[in-house]
Amino acid sequence: MVKKFIFLVGISLGLALASMKAGLDRHQAIAIAIFSASILGTLFFWDFRLSFAFLGTSLLLITRTIDLENVIKFASLEVILFLVGMMVLVGLLKETGFFAWMVQLILRVRKMSGVKFVIIISGASALLSAMTSEVVSIIFIVAAVFEICDYFEVDPVPYLIIAVLTTNIGSAATLLGNPIGILIASKAGLTFEDFLMKAFPIAMICLGSAVFLLVVWFRKSIRQMDERIKEMGANEILIKLISVPPGKELKIGLAIFGATLFFISLHHRLELLWKLEPNTILLTMPLLSSGCVMIWKWQKAREYIEKDVEWWTLLFFMLLFAQAGTLKYTGATDVLAKRLIGLTGSNVNILTGLILWISTIGSSILDNVVLVAALIPVVQSFKGLGSSVQPLWWALLFGGCLGGNITLVGSTANIVALGILEKEKNIRMTFFRWFWVGLAVGILTTVIVWVVLLISPIYH
Repeated sequence: MVKKFIFLVGISLGLALASMKAGLDRHQAIAIAIFSASILGTLFFWDFRLSFAFLGTSLLLITRTIDLENVIKFASLEVILFLVGMMVLVGLLKETGFFAWMVQLILRVRKMSGVKFVIIISGASALLSAMTSEVVSIIFIVAAVFEICDYFEVDPVPYLIIAVLTTNIGSAATLLGNPIGILIASKAGLTFEDFLMKAFPIAMICLGSAVFLLVVWFRKSIRQMDERIKEMGANEILIKLISVPPGKELKIGLAIFGATLFFISLHHRLELLWKLEPNTILLTMPLLSSGCVMIWKWQKAREYIEKDVEWWTLLFFMLLFAQAGTLKYTGATDVLAKRLIGLTGSNVNILTGLILWISTIGSSILDNVVLVAALIPVVQSFKGLGSSVQPLWWALLFGGCLGGNITLVGSTANIVALGILEKEKNIRMTFFRWFWVGLAVGILTTVIVWVVLLISPIYH
Protein backbone atom coordinates (compact mmCIF):
# COMPACT_ATOMS: atom_id res chain seq x y z
CA MET A 1 0.00 0.00 0.00
CA VAL A 2 2.87 2.39 0.81
CA LYS A 3 4.48 1.73 -2.58
CA LYS A 4 1.17 2.46 -4.33
CA PHE A 5 0.81 5.72 -2.43
CA ILE A 6 4.37 6.80 -3.30
CA PHE A 7 3.70 5.91 -6.94
CA LEU A 8 0.46 7.93 -6.84
CA VAL A 9 2.19 11.01 -5.42
CA GLY A 10 5.10 10.66 -7.84
CA ILE A 11 2.87 10.40 -10.91
CA SER A 12 0.70 13.33 -9.82
CA LEU A 13 3.67 15.61 -9.12
CA GLY A 14 5.34 14.46 -12.33
CA LEU A 15 2.26 15.39 -14.36
CA ALA A 16 2.15 18.81 -12.67
CA LEU A 17 5.83 19.52 -13.49
CA ALA A 18 5.44 18.20 -17.03
CA SER A 19 2.39 20.41 -17.52
CA MET A 20 4.25 23.53 -16.39
CA LYS A 21 7.18 22.72 -18.66
CA ALA A 22 4.69 22.29 -21.53
CA GLY A 23 3.53 25.88 -20.99
CA LEU A 24 0.51 25.47 -18.70
CA ASP A 25 0.11 27.89 -15.81
CA ARG A 26 0.24 27.04 -12.10
CA HIS A 27 -3.51 26.58 -11.61
CA GLN A 28 -3.80 24.33 -14.67
CA ALA A 29 -0.92 22.18 -13.39
CA ILE A 30 -2.52 21.93 -9.93
CA ALA A 31 -5.88 20.95 -11.45
CA ILE A 32 -4.21 18.18 -13.49
CA ALA A 33 -2.18 16.92 -10.52
CA ILE A 34 -5.14 16.75 -8.14
CA PHE A 35 -7.50 15.18 -10.65
CA SER A 36 -4.93 12.55 -11.63
CA ALA A 37 -4.35 11.84 -7.92
CA SER A 38 -8.08 11.25 -7.46
CA ILE A 39 -8.20 8.90 -10.46
CA LEU A 40 -5.13 6.95 -9.33
CA GLY A 41 -6.47 6.91 -5.78
CA THR A 42 -9.69 5.38 -7.10
CA LEU A 43 -7.72 2.77 -9.05
CA PHE A 44 -5.27 1.83 -6.27
CA PHE A 45 -7.36 2.45 -3.15
CA TRP A 46 -10.95 1.76 -4.16
CA ASP A 47 -12.31 1.76 -0.60
CA PHE A 48 -10.85 5.24 -0.02
CA ARG A 49 -12.08 6.86 -3.25
CA LEU A 50 -14.44 9.26 -1.44
CA SER A 51 -11.57 10.36 0.80
CA PHE A 52 -9.52 11.30 -2.26
CA ALA A 53 -12.51 13.19 -3.69
CA PHE A 54 -12.94 15.14 -0.44
CA LEU A 55 -9.22 15.94 -0.10
CA GLY A 56 -8.75 16.84 -3.77
CA THR A 57 -11.72 19.21 -3.92
CA SER A 58 -10.61 20.89 -0.68
CA LEU A 59 -7.10 21.46 -2.07
CA LEU A 60 -8.52 22.98 -5.26
CA LEU A 61 -10.42 25.51 -3.16
CA ILE A 62 -7.56 26.25 -0.75
CA THR A 63 -5.11 26.86 -3.62
CA ARG A 64 -7.68 29.12 -5.35
CA THR A 65 -7.57 26.92 -8.40
CA ILE A 66 -11.36 27.16 -8.43
CA ASP A 67 -13.89 29.08 -6.36
CA LEU A 68 -16.84 27.76 -4.37
CA GLU A 69 -19.43 29.03 -6.85
CA ASN A 70 -17.90 27.07 -9.71
CA VAL A 71 -17.43 23.94 -7.59
CA ILE A 72 -21.19 23.95 -7.08
CA LYS A 73 -21.73 24.68 -10.78
CA PHE A 74 -19.52 21.82 -11.98
CA ALA A 75 -20.78 19.33 -9.37
CA SER A 76 -23.73 18.56 -11.69
CA LEU A 77 -26.35 18.61 -8.96
CA GLU A 78 -29.04 18.09 -11.58
CA VAL A 79 -27.53 14.70 -12.44
CA ILE A 80 -27.18 13.76 -8.76
CA LEU A 81 -30.82 14.66 -8.04
CA PHE A 82 -31.97 12.70 -11.08
CA LEU A 83 -30.13 9.63 -9.79
CA VAL A 84 -31.59 10.09 -6.29
CA GLY A 85 -35.11 10.11 -7.71
CA MET A 86 -34.49 7.02 -9.87
CA MET A 87 -32.96 5.13 -6.93
CA VAL A 88 -36.08 5.77 -4.84
CA LEU A 89 -38.27 4.47 -7.68
CA VAL A 90 -36.11 1.35 -8.05
CA GLY A 91 -36.43 0.81 -4.29
CA LEU A 92 -40.22 0.87 -4.66
CA LEU A 93 -40.10 -1.63 -7.54
CA LYS A 94 -37.93 -3.99 -5.50
CA GLU A 95 -40.30 -3.78 -2.55
CA THR A 96 -43.42 -4.44 -4.62
CA GLY A 97 -41.87 -7.50 -6.28
CA PHE A 98 -41.60 -6.10 -9.79
CA PHE A 99 -38.32 -7.77 -10.65
CA ALA A 100 -39.27 -11.21 -9.36
CA TRP A 101 -42.53 -10.97 -11.28
CA MET A 102 -40.73 -9.87 -14.46
CA VAL A 103 -38.15 -12.64 -14.25
CA GLN A 104 -40.91 -15.23 -13.83
CA LEU A 105 -42.69 -13.93 -16.92
CA ILE A 106 -39.50 -14.07 -18.96
CA LEU A 107 -38.67 -17.62 -17.91
CA ARG A 108 -42.09 -19.10 -18.67
CA VAL A 109 -40.99 -20.30 -22.08
CA ARG A 110 -42.08 -23.46 -23.80
CA LYS A 111 -39.58 -25.88 -25.32
CA MET A 112 -36.62 -24.39 -23.48
CA SER A 113 -33.20 -24.99 -25.04
CA GLY A 114 -29.69 -23.81 -24.35
CA VAL A 115 -29.64 -21.30 -27.21
CA LYS A 116 -33.12 -20.04 -26.34
CA PHE A 117 -32.05 -19.60 -22.72
CA VAL A 118 -29.02 -17.53 -23.83
CA ILE A 119 -31.20 -15.35 -26.06
CA ILE A 120 -33.79 -14.81 -23.30
CA ILE A 121 -31.19 -14.01 -20.65
CA SER A 122 -29.33 -11.67 -23.03
CA GLY A 123 -32.46 -9.81 -24.11
CA ALA A 124 -33.78 -9.54 -20.57
CA SER A 125 -30.41 -8.32 -19.27
CA ALA A 126 -30.07 -5.63 -21.94
CA LEU A 127 -33.65 -4.34 -21.78
CA LEU A 128 -33.88 -4.38 -17.99
CA SER A 129 -30.57 -2.53 -17.84
CA ALA A 130 -31.85 0.09 -20.30
CA MET A 131 -35.05 0.54 -18.28
CA THR A 132 -33.60 0.72 -14.77
CA SER A 133 -29.81 0.50 -14.44
CA GLU A 134 -27.06 -2.03 -15.01
CA VAL A 135 -26.65 -2.81 -11.30
CA VAL A 136 -30.35 -3.39 -10.60
CA SER A 137 -30.65 -5.50 -13.75
CA ILE A 138 -27.72 -7.78 -13.00
CA ILE A 139 -28.80 -8.51 -9.42
CA PHE A 140 -32.12 -9.98 -10.54
CA ILE A 141 -30.86 -11.64 -13.73
CA VAL A 142 -28.08 -13.42 -11.82
CA ALA A 143 -30.69 -14.79 -9.39
CA ALA A 144 -32.65 -16.19 -12.34
CA VAL A 145 -29.50 -17.68 -13.91
CA PHE A 146 -28.59 -19.45 -10.67
CA GLU A 147 -32.10 -20.85 -10.26
CA ILE A 148 -32.20 -22.32 -13.77
CA CYS A 149 -28.63 -23.63 -13.67
CA ASP A 150 -29.18 -25.23 -10.26
CA TYR A 151 -32.26 -27.02 -11.54
CA PHE A 152 -30.49 -28.44 -14.58
CA GLU A 153 -27.22 -28.97 -12.66
CA VAL A 154 -25.02 -27.06 -15.10
CA ASP A 155 -22.16 -24.64 -14.54
CA PRO A 156 -23.66 -21.14 -14.04
CA VAL A 157 -20.45 -19.24 -14.88
CA PRO A 158 -20.88 -19.08 -18.70
CA TYR A 159 -24.44 -17.81 -18.34
CA LEU A 160 -23.43 -15.29 -15.67
CA ILE A 161 -20.74 -13.95 -18.02
CA ILE A 162 -23.30 -13.73 -20.83
CA ALA A 163 -25.74 -11.85 -18.58
CA VAL A 164 -23.12 -9.32 -17.47
CA LEU A 165 -21.74 -8.67 -20.96
CA THR A 166 -25.21 -8.05 -22.40
CA THR A 167 -26.18 -5.93 -19.40
CA ASN A 168 -23.29 -3.57 -20.13
CA ILE A 169 -24.28 -3.38 -23.79
CA GLY A 170 -27.90 -2.63 -22.88
CA SER A 171 -26.82 0.11 -20.47
CA ALA A 172 -25.81 2.25 -23.46
CA ALA A 173 -29.25 2.02 -25.10
CA THR A 174 -30.95 4.77 -23.07
CA LEU A 175 -29.88 7.51 -20.69
CA LEU A 176 -31.35 5.48 -17.80
CA GLY A 177 -29.05 2.48 -18.15
CA ASN A 178 -25.85 3.98 -16.81
CA PRO A 179 -24.96 7.15 -14.86
CA ILE A 180 -22.75 8.24 -17.74
CA GLY A 181 -25.83 8.38 -19.97
CA ILE A 182 -27.57 11.05 -17.93
CA LEU A 183 -24.24 12.84 -17.38
CA ILE A 184 -23.54 13.02 -21.12
CA ALA A 185 -27.16 13.98 -21.87
CA SER A 186 -27.04 16.90 -19.43
CA LYS A 187 -23.68 18.19 -20.70
CA ALA A 188 -24.33 17.66 -24.41
CA GLY A 189 -27.98 18.77 -24.47
CA LEU A 190 -29.13 15.35 -25.70
CA THR A 191 -32.71 14.21 -25.14
CA PHE A 192 -34.29 10.85 -24.37
CA GLU A 193 -35.52 10.81 -27.97
CA ASP A 194 -31.94 11.28 -29.19
CA PHE A 195 -30.93 8.17 -27.26
CA LEU A 196 -33.87 6.16 -28.62
CA MET A 197 -33.14 7.20 -32.20
CA LYS A 198 -29.35 7.01 -32.13
CA ALA A 199 -28.05 4.97 -29.19
CA PHE A 200 -30.75 2.29 -28.97
CA PRO A 201 -30.37 0.98 -32.57
CA ILE A 202 -26.58 0.68 -32.25
CA ALA A 203 -26.94 -1.05 -28.89
CA MET A 204 -29.35 -3.59 -30.40
CA ILE A 205 -26.97 -4.29 -33.30
CA CYS A 206 -24.15 -4.77 -30.80
CA LEU A 207 -26.40 -7.01 -28.69
CA GLY A 208 -27.31 -9.26 -31.62
CA SER A 209 -23.68 -9.55 -32.71
CA ALA A 210 -22.52 -10.27 -29.17
CA VAL A 211 -25.18 -12.96 -28.64
CA PHE A 212 -24.09 -14.70 -31.86
CA LEU A 213 -20.45 -14.62 -30.72
CA LEU A 214 -21.35 -15.84 -27.22
CA VAL A 215 -23.42 -18.74 -28.53
CA VAL A 216 -20.39 -19.89 -30.54
CA TRP A 217 -17.96 -19.19 -27.69
CA PHE A 218 -19.93 -21.17 -25.09
CA ARG A 219 -21.25 -23.84 -27.47
CA LYS A 220 -20.01 -26.69 -25.24
CA SER A 221 -21.84 -25.35 -22.20
CA ILE A 222 -24.97 -24.73 -24.26
CA ARG A 223 -24.81 -28.28 -25.65
CA GLN A 224 -24.53 -29.59 -22.10
CA MET A 225 -27.65 -27.65 -21.08
CA ASP A 226 -29.53 -29.06 -24.07
CA GLU A 227 -28.64 -32.57 -22.93
CA ARG A 228 -29.77 -31.85 -19.37
CA ILE A 229 -33.07 -30.37 -20.59
CA LYS A 230 -33.76 -33.52 -22.60
CA GLU A 231 -32.92 -35.73 -19.64
CA MET A 232 -34.93 -33.86 -17.03
CA GLY A 233 -37.57 -32.00 -19.01
CA ALA A 234 -38.56 -28.40 -18.42
CA ASN A 235 -42.13 -28.86 -17.24
CA GLU A 236 -41.33 -28.84 -13.54
CA ILE A 237 -39.39 -25.63 -13.71
CA LEU A 238 -42.14 -23.98 -15.69
CA ILE A 239 -44.62 -24.94 -12.99
CA LYS A 240 -42.21 -23.74 -10.31
CA LEU A 241 -41.81 -20.37 -12.01
CA ILE A 242 -45.43 -19.91 -13.01
CA SER A 243 -46.21 -16.25 -12.58
CA VAL A 244 -48.55 -14.95 -9.94
CA PRO A 245 -50.90 -12.14 -11.02
CA PRO A 246 -49.46 -8.80 -9.87
CA GLY A 247 -50.88 -7.47 -6.61
CA LYS A 248 -52.39 -4.04 -6.03
CA GLU A 249 -49.15 -2.45 -4.81
CA LEU A 250 -47.21 -3.82 -7.77
CA LYS A 251 -49.80 -2.39 -10.16
CA ILE A 252 -49.53 1.04 -8.52
CA GLY A 253 -45.73 0.84 -8.59
CA LEU A 254 -45.79 -0.10 -12.27
CA ALA A 255 -48.16 2.79 -13.00
CA ILE A 256 -45.84 5.30 -11.29
CA PHE A 257 -42.75 3.94 -13.00
CA GLY A 258 -44.53 3.79 -16.37
CA ALA A 259 -45.71 7.39 -16.03
CA THR A 260 -42.17 8.45 -15.17
CA LEU A 261 -40.73 6.75 -18.26
CA PHE A 262 -43.52 8.24 -20.40
CA PHE A 263 -42.79 11.82 -19.36
CA ILE A 264 -39.03 11.28 -19.58
CA SER A 265 -39.43 9.99 -23.14
CA LEU A 266 -41.44 13.10 -24.09
CA HIS A 267 -39.44 15.58 -22.02
CA HIS A 268 -38.00 17.51 -24.98
CA ARG A 269 -41.40 18.10 -26.59
CA LEU A 270 -42.97 19.06 -23.27
CA GLU A 271 -40.15 21.49 -22.51
CA LEU A 272 -40.68 23.18 -25.87
CA LEU A 273 -44.45 23.26 -25.36
CA TRP A 274 -44.22 24.76 -21.86
CA LYS A 275 -41.19 26.96 -22.70
CA LEU A 276 -39.00 25.39 -20.03
CA GLU A 277 -35.22 25.20 -20.01
CA PRO A 278 -33.76 22.13 -21.76
CA ASN A 279 -33.84 18.93 -19.67
CA THR A 280 -36.08 20.45 -16.97
CA ILE A 281 -38.72 17.70 -17.27
CA LEU A 282 -36.04 15.04 -17.75
CA LEU A 283 -34.23 15.89 -14.54
CA THR A 284 -37.23 16.69 -12.33
CA MET A 285 -39.61 13.88 -13.32
CA PRO A 286 -37.88 11.26 -11.10
CA LEU A 287 -38.06 13.71 -8.20
CA LEU A 288 -41.78 14.30 -8.75
CA SER A 289 -42.45 10.57 -8.94
CA SER A 290 -40.30 9.72 -5.93
CA GLY A 291 -42.05 12.49 -3.98
CA CYS A 292 -45.39 10.82 -4.73
CA VAL A 293 -43.94 7.47 -3.68
CA MET A 294 -42.80 8.85 -0.34
CA ILE A 295 -46.25 10.34 0.29
CA TRP A 296 -47.91 7.02 -0.58
CA LYS A 297 -45.38 4.98 1.42
CA TRP A 298 -44.77 7.62 4.08
CA GLN A 299 -43.90 5.04 6.74
CA LYS A 300 -40.99 3.81 4.58
CA ALA A 301 -39.99 7.16 3.09
CA ARG A 302 -36.89 7.49 5.29
CA GLU A 303 -35.91 3.91 4.44
CA TYR A 304 -36.04 4.66 0.71
CA ILE A 305 -33.72 7.63 1.18
CA GLU A 306 -31.32 5.99 3.63
CA LYS A 307 -31.10 2.47 2.20
CA ASP A 308 -31.97 2.65 -1.50
CA VAL A 309 -30.04 5.83 -2.36
CA GLU A 310 -26.30 5.14 -2.74
CA TRP A 311 -25.08 8.30 -1.02
CA TRP A 312 -21.45 7.13 -0.90
CA THR A 313 -21.38 6.77 -4.67
CA LEU A 314 -23.35 9.96 -5.37
CA LEU A 315 -21.07 12.09 -3.19
CA PHE A 316 -18.06 10.62 -4.97
CA PHE A 317 -19.60 11.44 -8.36
CA MET A 318 -20.47 14.98 -7.31
CA LEU A 319 -16.96 15.87 -6.13
CA LEU A 320 -15.32 14.08 -9.05
CA PHE A 321 -17.48 16.09 -11.48
CA ALA A 322 -16.31 19.26 -9.70
CA GLN A 323 -12.67 18.25 -10.09
CA ALA A 324 -13.16 17.44 -13.77
CA GLY A 325 -14.91 20.79 -14.19
CA THR A 326 -11.85 22.49 -12.71
CA LEU A 327 -9.84 21.27 -15.71
CA LYS A 328 -12.31 23.12 -17.91
CA TYR A 329 -12.43 26.16 -15.59
CA THR A 330 -8.63 26.62 -15.63
CA GLY A 331 -8.40 26.04 -19.39
CA ALA A 332 -6.32 22.85 -19.12
CA THR A 333 -8.72 20.88 -21.32
CA ASP A 334 -8.70 23.66 -23.94
CA VAL A 335 -4.92 23.27 -24.24
CA LEU A 336 -5.29 19.49 -24.63
CA ALA A 337 -8.04 19.91 -27.19
CA LYS A 338 -5.89 22.29 -29.26
CA ARG A 339 -3.03 19.79 -29.21
CA LEU A 340 -5.35 16.99 -30.38
CA ILE A 341 -6.79 19.22 -33.10
CA GLY A 342 -3.25 19.95 -34.20
CA LEU A 343 -2.44 16.23 -34.40
CA THR A 344 -5.64 15.23 -36.20
CA GLY A 345 -6.07 18.28 -38.39
CA SER A 346 -9.66 18.82 -37.14
CA ASN A 347 -10.70 15.56 -38.80
CA VAL A 348 -13.92 14.58 -37.01
CA ASN A 349 -13.65 10.93 -38.03
CA ILE A 350 -10.17 10.62 -36.53
CA LEU A 351 -11.28 12.42 -33.36
CA THR A 352 -14.31 10.13 -33.08
CA GLY A 353 -12.17 7.02 -33.33
CA LEU A 354 -9.69 8.47 -30.85
CA ILE A 355 -12.36 9.25 -28.24
CA LEU A 356 -14.09 5.90 -28.79
CA TRP A 357 -10.98 3.77 -28.31
CA ILE A 358 -9.55 5.86 -25.47
CA SER A 359 -12.83 5.57 -23.56
CA THR A 360 -13.16 1.85 -24.39
CA ILE A 361 -9.66 0.96 -23.20
CA GLY A 362 -9.82 3.37 -20.27
CA SER A 363 -13.16 2.09 -18.99
CA SER A 364 -11.79 -1.46 -18.95
CA ILE A 365 -9.39 -0.28 -16.24
CA LEU A 366 -11.15 2.62 -14.52
CA ASP A 367 -14.73 3.10 -13.42
CA ASN A 368 -16.49 4.46 -16.51
CA VAL A 369 -17.98 7.44 -14.63
CA VAL A 370 -14.47 8.50 -13.58
CA LEU A 371 -13.22 8.23 -17.15
CA VAL A 372 -16.19 9.98 -18.74
CA ALA A 373 -16.04 12.80 -16.18
CA ALA A 374 -12.42 13.36 -17.22
CA LEU A 375 -13.15 13.34 -20.97
CA ILE A 376 -16.32 15.46 -21.01
CA PRO A 377 -14.44 18.78 -20.58
CA VAL A 378 -12.11 17.77 -23.43
CA VAL A 379 -15.05 17.06 -25.75
CA GLN A 380 -16.65 20.38 -24.74
CA SER A 381 -13.42 22.18 -25.64
CA PHE A 382 -13.54 20.81 -29.20
CA LYS A 383 -16.77 22.75 -29.75
CA GLY A 384 -15.01 26.02 -28.94
CA LEU A 385 -12.41 25.18 -31.59
CA GLY A 386 -15.03 24.84 -34.30
CA SER A 387 -15.04 21.05 -34.46
CA SER A 388 -18.27 19.04 -34.70
CA VAL A 389 -18.76 17.27 -31.35
CA GLN A 390 -21.98 15.28 -31.91
CA PRO A 391 -20.27 12.01 -32.93
CA LEU A 392 -17.77 12.47 -30.09
CA TRP A 393 -20.54 12.33 -27.47
CA TRP A 394 -21.84 9.02 -28.85
CA ALA A 395 -18.29 7.68 -29.06
CA LEU A 396 -17.77 8.62 -25.40
CA LEU A 397 -21.06 6.96 -24.37
CA PHE A 398 -20.44 3.66 -26.12
CA GLY A 399 -16.75 3.53 -25.26
CA GLY A 400 -17.58 4.04 -21.60
CA CYS A 401 -20.22 1.29 -21.59
CA LEU A 402 -18.68 -1.30 -23.93
CA GLY A 403 -15.14 -1.08 -22.54
CA GLY A 404 -16.48 -2.29 -19.22
CA ASN A 405 -16.88 -5.76 -20.73
CA ILE A 406 -13.17 -6.31 -21.26
CA THR A 407 -11.98 -6.93 -17.69
CA LEU A 408 -13.36 -8.19 -14.39
CA VAL A 409 -13.38 -4.69 -12.89
CA GLY A 410 -14.50 -2.83 -16.01
CA SER A 411 -17.97 -1.96 -14.72
CA THR A 412 -20.00 -1.95 -11.53
CA ALA A 413 -22.22 -4.70 -12.94
CA ASN A 414 -19.18 -6.97 -13.32
CA ILE A 415 -18.08 -6.44 -9.73
CA VAL A 416 -21.59 -6.95 -8.32
CA ALA A 417 -22.19 -10.15 -10.31
CA LEU A 418 -18.84 -11.68 -9.40
CA GLY A 419 -19.39 -10.81 -5.75
CA ILE A 420 -22.71 -12.67 -5.83
CA LEU A 421 -21.04 -15.63 -7.58
CA GLU A 422 -18.37 -15.88 -4.91
CA LYS A 423 -20.85 -15.48 -2.06
CA GLU A 424 -23.58 -17.82 -3.35
CA LYS A 425 -21.53 -20.45 -5.19
CA ASN A 426 -18.08 -20.05 -3.64
CA ILE A 427 -16.62 -19.69 -7.15
CA ARG A 428 -13.83 -17.19 -7.83
CA MET A 429 -13.57 -15.97 -11.39
CA THR A 430 -10.03 -15.96 -12.78
CA PHE A 431 -8.83 -12.95 -14.74
CA PHE A 432 -8.25 -14.77 -18.03
CA ARG A 433 -11.44 -16.83 -17.93
CA TRP A 434 -13.23 -13.50 -18.19
CA PHE A 435 -10.67 -11.54 -20.20
CA TRP A 436 -10.63 -13.46 -23.47
CA VAL A 437 -14.40 -13.55 -23.99
CA GLY A 438 -14.74 -10.00 -22.64
CA LEU A 439 -12.03 -8.79 -25.02
CA ALA A 440 -13.68 -10.52 -27.99
CA VAL A 441 -17.08 -8.98 -27.22
CA GLY A 442 -15.53 -5.60 -26.38
CA ILE A 443 -13.57 -5.36 -29.65
CA LEU A 444 -16.46 -6.67 -31.78
CA THR A 445 -19.02 -4.23 -30.39
CA THR A 446 -16.62 -1.26 -30.38
CA VAL A 447 -15.72 -1.86 -34.03
CA ILE A 448 -19.45 -1.97 -34.88
CA VAL A 449 -20.00 1.37 -33.13
CA TRP A 450 -16.94 2.86 -34.85
CA VAL A 451 -18.18 1.85 -38.30
CA VAL A 452 -21.71 3.12 -37.67
CA LEU A 453 -20.49 6.47 -36.34
CA LEU A 454 -18.26 6.91 -39.38
CA ILE A 455 -20.74 6.00 -42.12
CA SER A 456 -24.09 7.17 -40.76
CA PRO A 457 -24.89 10.88 -41.31
CA ILE A 458 -27.42 11.07 -38.43
CA TYR A 459 -24.57 11.14 -35.89
CA HIS A 460 -22.92 14.22 -37.42
